[in-house]
Amino acid sequence: MREMSATQLRSLRERLRSLFAAHVAGLPALPAALAAVNGALGRAPTAALLYWDEKTGPYRAAPCPTNEVLDRALAALAANAADLLTGADAGRLTACDSAPCNRYLLRHGRRHWCSTRCGDRARAARAYARRIRPTTD
Repeated sequence: MREMSATQLRSLRERLRSLFAAHVAGLPALPAALAAVNGALGRAPTAALLYWDEKTGPYRAAPCPTNEVLDRALAALAANAADLLTGADAGRLTACDSAPCNRYLLRHGRRHWCSTRCGDRARAARAYARRIRPTTD
C-alpha cells in the first residue's frame, strides 16, 4: 500500500512539473497532465457533510475514512497547483536557475533559485568556471 501511494504521489508530482514547465514556457499543457490533475481533483469530495452532536448541535465536517487519505492528499495537491496556475501569482512562477534542479518557485526580488543549496551550487559553478578559464595575455 505504501509503495502504491508513493507511486501515485510521484506521478502527480511529475504531471504538475509538466504543467508548471508549460506555463513558464508559454506553451500549451499536455492533455495527459491536465487529465491527471483533474482526475486527482475529482477523487475527493469537496463539500463538508452535516453532522449533529447531541451536546453542541449541528456542525459540518469532511469525513476522511482511511481508504480515502491518499485521494484527499492528491486532491489537495492538485487543488493547490490549480490555484497557483490560475491565481494572481501565476506570472511569478518560474523554474529554478540551477542547472540540475527541476523545481519551481515564485520569483520575488532578485531570487533565482528554489533554495539556498541551489544558489550555493550555482555560485560555486560560476566561481569554478572563472578559475579554470584560460587567461589570455
